[in-house]
Amino acid sequence: MEVTIKGCMTRLAQVVLLSIASVTHAQTSGLEYLTVDELGSNMEQGQLTAVALVRHLQQRIEALDKSGPAINSIIELNPDALAIAESLDKERKAGHVRSPLHGIPVLLKDNIDTSDEMQTSAGSLALVGQPAAQDAFIVQRLRAAGAIILGKTNLSEWANFRDPAIPDGWSGRGGQTKNPHLLSETPCGSSSGSAAAVAAGFAPLTVGTETAGSIICPASLNGVVGLKPTVGLLSRSGIVPVTHKLDTPGPITRTVRDAALLLNAMTGIDPADPIRRPPGVDTTDYTALLRADALVGRRIGFPMKFDNSPEGLESDPQFSQALEVIQAAGAKLIPVELVDPISERVEEAMWMGIKRDLPRYLATRTALAAPTLEAIVQFNEDTPGTMNYGQTTLIAASAVDFDENTYNDLWQKIQNENATVIDALLKTHQLDALVLDVGSPGLNVIPLAGYPGIMMPSGIDADGLPTSVFFYGTRWSEAKLLAMAYGYEQASHARQAPAFKP
Repeated sequence: MEVTIKGCMTRLAQVVLLSIASVTHAQTSGLEYLTVDELGSNMEQGQLTAVALVRHLQQRIEALDKSGPAINSIIELNPDALAIAESLDKERKAGHVRSPLHGIPVLLKDNIDTSDEMQTSAGSLALVGQPAAQDAFIVQRLRAAGAIILGKTNLSEWANFRDPAIPDGWSGRGGQTKNPHLLSETPCGSSSGSAAAVAAGFAPLTVGTETAGSIICPASLNGVVGLKPTVGLLSRSGIVPVTHKLDTPGPITRTVRDAALLLNAMTGIDPADPIRRPPGVDTTDYTALLRADALVGRRIGFPMKFDNSPEGLESDPQFSQALEVIQAAGAKLIPVELVDPISERVEEAMWMGIKRDLPRYLATRTALAAPTLEAIVQFNEDTPGTMNYGQTTLIAASAVDFDENTYNDLWQKIQNENATVIDALLKTHQLDALVLDVGSPGLNVIPLAGYPGIMMPSGIDADGLPTSVFFYGTRWSEAKLLAMAYGYEQASHARQAPAFKP
């Protein structure tokens, strides 16, 4: 009888354990593509915990990023993530919810400082060593909002400013990131890991950085939402720099509302950042204008070649369809010609920015193997790695002549030339914003002006690669751009989950 009782008890325990496992799986299955609002609602109703969410994402990362299709988008996971999640769950249970991001995991590009056990290396072996002494300003804001820093994402080494011949999405520390939609295609750079990770469902929110195209290009090719803010809207303190004239962090997410929520959490006044924002910008709620009818009555400029021209339809049928969706949603479309001013000495201005700003950042990091720009160049020379990629950009930056007045004058000229092009179109045609396809000239104008833009998924092409439409406008127009992008998103439902095709 004792054996029978023991056997029944053993079987009962197995059934209970299986039931618990089944419930846990039911609670976490499909979480990878839920929005911030959906995750928060599940937590509020007691159907989900931050701990369960973090565990689920860690398991998914192990199965798809490190194994299986091996996207290789994440360079390092935060060993403290579960402990942080547990603490935030206790806060929620006690009735304290910090913000909509409470208990929500976020992945950061590996050029954004965190004062924990993780490295901040910009993908370079030269910066591996003692972790950063303090969080970047935007990370401080995220932690205060209750977000969980889940890990760091891979990137094009030095944010694509090591050597132009290096493939997008490759770094000496992280290796090569793949595009989760089509593994054989480029994920673009430099925020390749952030875009690939959020597309693949490794986190609901990621943060990238951009100097010239490093948010908008990966967002486009990975089929997600990428917001490149006005330069200076978000602090750059604690971020490995190229030039403070153009550098900016920005949200990379799957939905517009998630991008707005992430932007809300990261904004704030940082006395250490040299750009001052207009009154009211720091208190803007970027979700306030998000309505399905946000495109009604808006005047939006679009590339002239798509105006009743077979050229436009043949070059990008998905963008032509996106224009139809925008018009059907109530906007008035105005054909315009965006002319790239082809500013001179841009490359030299970038080199000067590296020479000016990188040493100031390196001075905040202790015990690095290569604590100066010259030492980094020498480190790469002595430690070429298996791929033996070059470093012509870093060498040029190290050798360039630098003068503060020349540097400021050069950037003022470049930014004014490009800003004037956009402002003239907006004023001449009385536009609320403009849209652009990725195949037309002009994508360089927006970052060189320091102006904002948001890349939106518009579908998938015949090969399985995402297509996109880019909304952009004048300085500090993020709230308006997010609203129009949201209107398009609600009308188009164009984003698709990746198929992980070879």
